[in-house]
Amino acid sequence: MPFIDVTLGTGRSPEQVRALIHELTEAAHRAVGAPVANIRVVIREVAPQHWAAGDVTTAERAADGTAPPSNSQQSTGGRPPAPAQEGSGT
Repeated sequence: MPFIDVTLGTGRSPEQVRALIHELTEAAHRAVGAPVANIRVVIREVAPQHWAAGDVTTAERAADGTAPPSNSQQSTGGRPPAPAQEGSGT
């Protein structure tokens, strides 16, 4: 039984969280062939003052103007974005 545990910053709409759950479930089903009913997904949302990198919280970064991209933009979880693939139009 696949168990997918996701931690992300607060700020997504319920619709975005639901879409993430759906897409993760479908990805696990496709990748390992697990029955959808057996796939578990847990989403943990963390407040900006409880999430830090390099001893600086997300809230502190937002306050000094060095916050990461907003939730409306694609997040890479602190990693550099993947390079665009040829012919992808991006």
